[in-house]
Amino acid sequence: MSGERAFEWPVRVYWEDTDAGGIVFYANYLKFFERARTEWLRSLGIEQASLRKTTGGIFVVSESSVRYLAPARLDDELLVTAGVQESGQASLIIAQQARLRGSKALLCEGTIRIGWVEADSLKPARIPPTILEALKR
Repeated sequence: MSGERAFEWPVRVYWEDTDAGGIVFYANYLKFFERARTEWLRSLGIEQASLRKTTGGIFVVSESSVRYLAPARLDDELLVTAGVQESGQASLIIAQQARLRGSKALLCEGTIRIGWVEADSLKPARIPPTILEALKR
């Protein structure tokens, strides 16, 4: 994540997050990643709900890659991170991890590419400079 400290968001594992084996269902890590990305952007003053109104554009996920290393279980407390790995004019690659809180145990890691599109047409567009500047903070 470019040598910078990543944003961290706490997530508690609930019953609904687990599978029949009592471990976090693999697809739910994508939900945890989404929550962390949303809160990270919010912490930078970028609220996704208002983006469409103020800029006419939105972010959409265009690609994801996830690697699972160890299971999380019911009631575990996780720290989910988010940070820019690569920044372009129309898309960002966000590096993300899920770790057990209070431990260095890495459970899951991945990258998510988010692209900027015009909200009405979903055509690719350039990310507004104000957003790119906020991401550099």
